[in-house]
Amino acid sequence: MALKLASYNLHKCRGMTGPHAPERNLAVIAGLQADLVALQEVDFRYGARPEALPRGLVERTTGLVPADFNGTGENSLGWHGQTILLRPELAARAVVRRLPLPGIEPRGAIALRLPGLTVVAVHLGLARSSRRAQLARLVLQAARLTEGPVALMGDFNEWRDDRGLEPLAGWQVVAPGPTWPAPLPRLRLDRFALSRGIDLKDSGVYRGEPARIASDHLPVWAEIGWP
Repeated sequence: MALKLASYNLHKCRGMTGPHAPERNLAVIAGLQADLVALQEVDFRYGARPEALPRGLVERTTGLVPADFNGTGENSLGWHGQTILLRPELAARAVVRRLPLPGIEPRGAIALRLPGLTVVAVHLGLARSSRRAQLARLVLQAARLTEGPVALMGDFNEWRDDRGLEPLAGWQVVAPGPTWPAPLPRLRLDRFALSRGIDLKDSGVYRGEPARIASDHLPVWAEIGWP
């Protein structure tokens, strides 16, 4: 089995400074040509948390569909600002679960189970102590969800390689390259963490147009295989 995974923080589709222009983000998602994309900051932050990425445009422009689960509010595309897009034939076989996470600020993850693989989409907290606690909870929950391989991916908000990721000991942590800030990236905030049983075939940072102006993050991708 093989899939191309991707992760992308949309920054509410406002680019670096605005205006709200989701068509740019949709062009980037289409350019990734991924089977499954974890998205962060798909909703506006305040009030009823309405969608910043219009769901009605997603399938028409990218060929992907949002995973089926209850969002933060009636008009939210995501949960805690996150959603997962995937090919329709995969969506038909997916089972989704929301995972609350500890920390100073409200955070959560989305676990999507496919035959033979579980994918967990995350947007970790701003404080390193919160990130450590969140990763520890995710590792524990992953073990409870499945005995099979798990791919954890998203905006880890961690710029160091030598600290903050201690709960992932035994996992293969992949930071394809600098992703923030998008116009001149310096920090590797966006990552994958792969459990035993997953073979990383290739990975990278997507720099195609208009990625450098569509968000403050560049997206990352990884091609994986498993038995």
